[in-house]
Amino acid sequence: MSKRTLAILAALGATTIYGINHTIAKGVMPNYVRPFGFIFLRLFGATLLFWAISFFGPKEKLEKRDWSRIFVCAIFGMGINMLSFFKGLELSTPINSAVLITITPILVVILSALFIKEKVSLQRGIGVFLGLIGALGLVLFGAEVRQDATNIPFGNLLFIVNATSYGLYLILVKKLLEKYHPFTLMKWLFGIGLILTLPVTYSDFMKIEWQQMPMEALGAVAFVVIGTTFLTYLFNVFALTQLKASTVGVFMYLQPLIGIVFAILSGKDHLNFIKFTAIVLVLMGVYLVSKKARPNP
Repeated sequence: MSKRTLAILAALGATTIYGINHTIAKGVMPNYVRPFGFIFLRLFGATLLFWAISFFGPKEKLEKRDWSRIFVCAIFGMGINMLSFFKGLELSTPINSAVLITITPILVVILSALFIKEKVSLQRGIGVFLGLIGALGLVLFGAEVRQDATNIPFGNLLFIVNATSYGLYLILVKKLLEKYHPFTLMKWLFGIGLILTLPVTYSDFMKIEWQQMPMEALGAVAFVVIGTTFLTYLFNVFALTQLKASTVGVFMYLQPLIGIVFAILSGKDHLNFIKFTAIVLVLMGVYLVSKKARPNP
């Protein structure tokens, strides 16, 4: 099997893990693990794993002037991003999270225009408009009566906070990735994120009753910590060594599809007209924003 084929399989594997994570993580919250307790487990597990594999990477020393940017990246990428996503998942539904998490490229365009004065083409402008209409539609009109989703509009709003925070993280971390090896950055980002969120996450972590958890729930926790937090990153890094970034980015379009199909087949969620319309608008928006515009002749 060629390296390119392996890279495609790795990108597909990362997208699949992300897609089914919405349903698997939702299945153990809040009965076995509360949202912020999950964040402690994710950050603690990822910190250990990235420090372990960092010994196989280059020995790099971070410059003093970069620590402030690293600190801010940890706040947005490993703090606000994760906390808002898992709290949103507790309050909302797997399909809503699978759809709304994909608006990150749209928000990156908006944030880049605001903070680094990047020009927005007409094509991207239309994409931003369609994506935001779909996202707002879910927030404003996506309420349902469900026992496992106690506040869907607020949960959906938290997904947008999650996507915005992650968008800021992507903009801020770009310069650091040009300078340092990914293993070096990740071990510090996850470690700092763990310390920063400790006052919020530790009490929920201590409430976990491990002896009461069935094997299915333990497997779900392991999947989220090892699969969603660690393996997806490694898969995407390997994919980027063999494929163009734009090619790897295309796999993102599969995430909501995989997430929706898995949620419906497992009986954890259902599709209605509002969700379907929002999916179409968001995916059209993400496509237009991500697609390279043709140069003027």
